[in-house]
Amino acid sequence: MNSLTPLSNSKQILLGVQFLFVAFGATVLVPLLVGINPSIALLSAGVGTLIFHLITKGKVPVFLGSSFAFIAPITLATEKFGFAGTLSGIIAVGIVYSLVSFLIKLRGVKFIKKIFPSIVVGPVIMVIGLSLASTAVDMAKTNWTIAGISLLAAVISVVYFKGIIKLIPVFIGIIVGYLTSFAMGGIDFTPIQEAAWFQLPDVTWPTFSWEAILFMIPVAIAPLIEHVGDIYAISAIAEKDFIKDPGLNRTMLGDGIATSFAGLIGSVPNTTYSEVTGAIELTKVTNPRVLRIAAITAIVFSLIGKVSGFLKSIPTEVLGGIMLLLFGMISSVGIKTLIESKSDFHKTRNLVIVSIILTVGVGKASIDFGSFSLSGIGLASVVGVILNLILPGKSKEVHMDNTPEEN
Repeated sequence: MNSLTPLSNSKQILLGVQFLFVAFGATVLVPLLVGINPSIALLSAGVGTLIFHLITKGKVPVFLGSSFAFIAPITLATEKFGFAGTLSGIIAVGIVYSLVSFLIKLRGVKFIKKIFPSIVVGPVIMVIGLSLASTAVDMAKTNWTIAGISLLAAVISVVYFKGIIKLIPVFIGIIVGYLTSFAMGGIDFTPIQEAAWFQLPDVTWPTFSWEAILFMIPVAIAPLIEHVGDIYAISAIAEKDFIKDPGLNRTMLGDGIATSFAGLIGSVPNTTYSEVTGAIELTKVTNPRVLRIAAITAIVFSLIGKVSGFLKSIPTEVLGGIMLLLFGMISSVGIKTLIESKSDFHKTRNLVIVSIILTVGVGKASIDFGSFSLSGIGLASVVGVILNLILPGKSKEVHMDNTPEEN
């Protein structure tokens, strides 16, 4: 079954809902971790996906969900500048994506790869996962038994099962952990009881903050490159060159505008979801209309207050158990990026770049100039880009499109 195989409307709706559930766990987990209403994330994911499809002429089977790369930066920025100020930084991230799409249109994809090669992006992705490790442990240790059961359920799902179950370890872990906590009397049903059946998501309007903007922008580097990799991946699965038609510049622009929209209404940044790409590969359904149905379903769910109430009732230890796996897997993606690009670690320059990015990022180093602050993931990203551009002895690495590039 592929995009050329006719599907009845009922099958398309069923598949669309199924694809949403693949992305559901991760999409609602991010807002829960940064302390905002998960319904607003479902709304921004749904509307953002529809914006993406509009800009890409409805040709690319992609679903946009909440980005894990921004959990730590949003948390820290909120402490420094307030959540409303942080939202202006999220809007700015979307604008950066849009500017990059313009550069891709002018200079091509290789120009972007030269500035953000795998030797920089890989360790930055590792920093994203490692910087969140303490958060996962702190939440899990509130009840190690339930956290362990939630973690075990997610691991069994991803390792031993096949089909759609394998693609929803977060969802499976949350359900098993929730039921276990319920059996042990650990669920507070107050949020569900107090929630209305129909309820508009809480909207927080952004306030302008230069400090938050400058703080958030550098974090965009890793998700930006991940976007490129995801578009190559979905192109291979659909057997269509989306890099050329509708063009990587359009997919990047769609992601950017969707992210700015999320910041405008008080949500978290969006990103292309690899889990959904995996579901597309599994089902062989590459019809973009099915992903638009998933987006509409997300919007509908965002308006059901009881869904939001249920999500708010999930115990901290359940989320902590899931995160022990999830944040580690993010770091593993960084390692995988370095391996697949065949980065040459016999080169001293590459060892230096990776070492400094990891130390600066995991050590949460910070540079302050008056009210301006650059720290953690953002500082590590900037330092990595600068080192790669100025250090001599670049070697060739293989990128996601299997073409060698100087690094």
